[in-house]
Amino acid sequence: MTSLPLGADGLVDRGAVPLSDFTTLRLGGPAARFLAAGSAEDVVAAVRAADGRGEPVLVLGGGSNLVVADEGFDGTVVQVASQGSKIDSLGDGRVALTVEAGEDWDAVVCRTVEAGLGGLECLSGIPGSVGATPVQNVGAYGVEVGQLLISVDLLDRVSGEIRTLGVDELGLGYRTSVLKGTERAVVLRVRFELADGGLSAPVRYTELARVLGVRQGRQVPVDLARAAVLELRRGKGMVLDEADHDTWSVGSFFTNPIVLDRDLAEVSARIAARVGPDVPVPRYPAGPGASKLSAAWLIERAGFAKGYPGDGGPVALSAKHTLALTNRGRARTEDLLALAREVRAGVQAAFGVELHPEPVLVGCSL
Repeated sequence: MTSLPLGADGLVDRGAVPLSDFTTLRLGGPAARFLAAGSAEDVVAAVRAADGRGEPVLVLGGGSNLVVADEGFDGTVVQVASQGSKIDSLGDGRVALTVEAGEDWDAVVCRTVEAGLGGLECLSGIPGSVGATPVQNVGAYGVEVGQLLISVDLLDRVSGEIRTLGVDELGLGYRTSVLKGTERAVVLRVRFELADGGLSAPVRYTELARVLGVRQGRQVPVDLARAAVLELRRGKGMVLDEADHDTWSVGSFFTNPIVLDRDLAEVSARIAARVGPDVPVPRYPAGPGASKLSAAWLIERAGFAKGYPGDGGPVALSAKHTLALTNRGRARTEDLLALAREVRAGVQAAFGVELHPEPVLVGCSL
């Protein structure tokens, strides 16, 4: 990944640059123009100026959730590189953490753990920037950003105003929000409510509880929870490593599918016919009248093993986790999309379940 030096005014114009240098997939063609904005004010100025010229604008954070076309982006890319954070007491052992959108997410989580603040530790090791977390309602190991979010400051590109939206105004759901899939707003900073006491959030995720050696619902010291989460993520190739192609990905490429209860009997019958009637199927509550299935489990049972299609190709499923589609070092974006289409079609044919991509697709589609 590439970081840019910031000029005295906090705004750097690099002209046309390959976007593969700024995505965790290391894929994507050139941007017509690339601006790095070192403050929220610079982000606002750059976006407003490009909007005023009628140019397409792509707002770029950590590049961990982007699939950019081989043709690149014929417009202005504004990299949010703003830095800074502050902590304010809310009383009763609670604090408000305000963070600029350009801060590296895992670095922020690490600092909260070092300060003995609980809440974000289960979201350790997730690549990307702070500003992207409420857009995607990022979640892992039983915790979602929406559970900790107070509000976001954003640029409303329709009105041109700077606005603050509370958590209840963001329409947060499973890996989504009202901000996802729209270009009408740019997140400038985010506020979280955390606990000041050195203990984690209650451990809800079975796998994490097992690694920590505690019952679900118990709390542990925040540093122990972070270490356990990082251990689990590294075992799945989900912690960035320049030398490991298994981490050249966007993390989970597909979201876990939500199946309505009225359709569950048919889906269950197809699963039983494929894998046998006595095989337990991972299934989780997903709100009234719906269940969430494991995308990774479905992918593997549809015939796509870890490492598929094997050594030597430009792309493959991670050798550690079937949900990660990886660039093996010489891929094109179209190679990755072809593999994604193959996996999606295979799961659809086997189980009648449609998988949906988690990353933002720029100039391309499935």
